[in-house]
Order: sequence, then structure tokens, then C-alpha cells
Amino acid sequence: MSLVAIFGTTGVGKSNLAIQLARALSPPARIINADAMQVYAGLDVLTNKVPEHDRHGVDHLLLGFKQPGEQYVVGQWVADAVRAIDETHRRGQIPILVGGTSYWMQHLMFPDRLAGMQPERAPTLSESIAAALASLPPPLLELYNSLPPQPPDAAIDPDAASTLHRLLLNLDPDMAARWHWRDTRKVLRSLRIVKDTGRRPSEILIEQSGTLLRPRYRTLCFWLYAEPPVLNPRLNVRVDEMMQNGLLDEVRSLHGRVSSGSADYTLGIYQSIGYKEFHGYLSAPSQTDEALNEAMENMKSSTRQYAKRQLSWIRNKLLPAIHATNARELTVPTYLLDATDIGEAWMSNVRDPALQITRDFLNASSLPDPRTLSSNARTMLDVAPKPIDPTLILQAQRKVVCAICTADAAQPFMIYESERAAHLRARSHRRLAKKLSPEQHREANRKRQVLKAAVESSSESDVDPHGLFETA
Repeated sequence: MSLVAIFGTTGVGKSNLAIQLARALSPPARIINADAMQVYAGLDVLTNKVPEHDRHGVDHLLLGFKQPGEQYVVGQWVADAVRAIDETHRRGQIPILVGGTSYWMQHLMFPDRLAGMQPERAPTLSESIAAALASLPPPLLELYNSLPPQPPDAAIDPDAASTLHRLLLNLDPDMAARWHWRDTRKVLRSLRIVKDTGRRPSEILIEQSGTLLRPRYRTLCFWLYAEPPVLNPRLNVRVDEMMQNGLLDEVRSLHGRVSSGSADYTLGIYQSIGYKEFHGYLSAPSQTDEALNEAMENMKSSTRQYAKRQLSWIRNKLLPAIHATNARELTVPTYLLDATDIGEAWMSNVRDPALQITRDFLNASSLPDPRTLSSNARTMLDVAPKPIDPTLILQAQRKVVCAICTADAAQPFMIYESERAAHLRARSHRRLAKKLSPEQHREANRKRQVLKAAVESSSESDVDPHGLFETA
């Protein structure tokens, strides 16, 4: 079964290309939304949905079917998308997956990298989880039995955030070392995996590392790319156009549905760029032009930063997975289409090559070398190999606690282990280290002895001279 996937940063014309491809195929293809914000109903300007009249009758699935405050996570979307793809295949049509949430698309394209859920029966506890639960202090056991429905905001309730992380630390130290205690969304997700599977998430990752990464479908990928110096001004203009098309009215309507200060920016549509940036302006007693301009500039800045994060995910996560798969067998041919110029060059640089390659792919004809399409294709598709083994990723993202820079043990100062040497050289750390009392120096020496074996076996040359770091 075949699938066409179109991904890229915001503002490069992904939806436009998807509709052009869908209309050119016979029968017309169906488009499956892979944008985490466009799954929500209404708010069409805020989430940049394609207007109905511009869809030209092409079916758009998984678009605008969730309520603004409803939580909808990657596992749910993957299950819904698989059903939509299978239905489209049964109808004799080609599914075109399009969106900017590459994290979702990657988990759809490559199965067996999400923890399994067991909603219909109580999970069987692994020995490690059973032992950890038996030794939990009563407050943490109570928290485990009644996990919050939504992650606490670490900025508003740091005690709840640090307690949640401490629970994960007791149940799965390796996974706890991966997340900062302020990253409550991921911490809570890990805890829910424990409850749903009865196993440590780190054990599941180890199990996954023993299986090859294989694509779910025979997939043709188009990466729409625009050079940042050209894209960033384009994104600024798009925010101005969204304001002209009624963005502020949409945000004001959404803002009126929730009481002041009650919006959770980690939940549902409230995560979208635009709501948070205008929330302060709409909540102010006096809505001045200066405050409005500031909100608009904040939205432009957030949009540019989001595009940068999207590009980083594609280069550092999605492409390495695709390259690793294609190294064994070319099942996910991937082409960069240069969308730097979306004017007259769109046809020759994007639409026409995409259509020809799609037809060749579906007809099982020979495909061109992806690097020959443009100079940007040669440069951007040439990424250095990166680890895709879940176990290696888990180890690479480990965090450590700096005892010197920790003011409150319940809310430790945490950094990536790979940043330890740089942190030791930081002026702020050295200034605090000089203030150690004799008793604190003795405690530091004790910690150093505990970690001595780990330090000696480490391949890193930056030994911690104070013994001030502990695994999270």
C-alpha cells in the first residue's frame, strides 16, 4: 500500500502542493491532516486551515474534528490516521499525508516506536515496577494511583511538578534522567505508560532497540524547504495577513470561553501560536495599540522560532530515520522541493517535479536521484548519520543534577550530561563553588566517591573535580 507524505516548516506551501497533487491524480487523492493544531474545530485563521473554497472538492480528513480544550496525543492521532489511510486504500484512492507536526508523521510512518496501550484490562506489573511500587512512600503511592488528568504548570506549581518527577524517579530512574522536572508533560506521559503497560518506559525502549525500523507503508516523501532568510520575512507578512483576515476576533472569541488566567497553554488549541501571545493583551484592563503591536511582534517571533524547531526535527530526527531505512531497502524515497520562491518558480521547482515523481512512484517506474533536483536538495539532504536506536537516544539525553547550583533539593538544577564540562567552567557555577563550607566540601567528596566508578568508566575526558553531579 502506498502513501505520499508532505512535510516541512510552516509557510512553505505544503497544503497548496497537497491539493494540486490530489486533483492531478485519478481518482483524486484524499488529504489526511497531520497538523496538531488543525485537528481542532473552528479557529481557521489561527491554525491556518485551507479555506473550504480553496480545497476544490478534495477530501480533507482528520481536520477540525476536536474541541479546543480537548487533549489529543500522538498515539490517538496515529490510530485515527491509520484507519483513514486504510479506508482510502479500500476506496481505490491514494492518501496524501500533509502537515507540520513531523513528530506525528514519523510515528505514523515508522511503527513500533510508541509504547503499547492496554485500555481494556489491567496491566500485569513487571517485577521492577512491582518492587518500586511496594517501596513508594505513601504520598507518592497516592499520586501514582491518582495521576492528574493534565500536567501541572511548573512555573505556577513547582512543588507539584517536582513531586511528579520524583515519582518517576522512583519508578524508572533511567527515564527520569531523560526529562527535566519542569517538563511535566513528558514526565506525566512516562508515568501513564507505566500505568498503562505495567512496565518501565526505559525497558520498553530497550525492547524497541532490538527491532529494525521498518516503514508502515511504501511511502514517497516530499520535504518542502525554503531558505530561512527568505522564509522569515514571509512568515512576518503572513501574521499581518492573518490579522487582516480576522485573527484577533478568533482569539478574542476563544479567550471569552475561558475565565481569565485559566487557560492551560500545554493543552489542546491553547498550545497554538497566537493564543498565548494575545492572551495578555486581551486580559489587560486597557487594550492599547502598543500592547497589540507587542502581541503581534511576539507572535511573529514565536512563528519564526517554531519554523526553526520544525527544521531541526526534520534534520535531526525524521531524515536519519528515513536514511537508516533506505540504507537497507529503498522503501521511503525522499525529495526536497525548493519552495524558497513560491511565485513564478513554484510550478517548475515544486509542483511539476512533485507530480512527475508521484506518478513514477505509483507506477513503480524508476525515480530520479533526489540530490539532482536543486542545490538546496544536495546540501540539505546530506545529513550526518545520527543515532535512531531508542536506547542510544535515551543515554544521549541523560540529565544530571548540579548540587552546587541547586538551591532547593526538591527542585534541582538539571543540565544535559553532555553539557557538564561547559557548566563547570561557567562563571556562575565557579562563584557558587568557592562559597562551599567545609561540611559541604566533605559532602561533595562523598558524592565523588559514590560516582568514582562511573567517572572512571566514562569515555568523556571532562572529569567532575568536585563530585558535584548526580544522575537525575
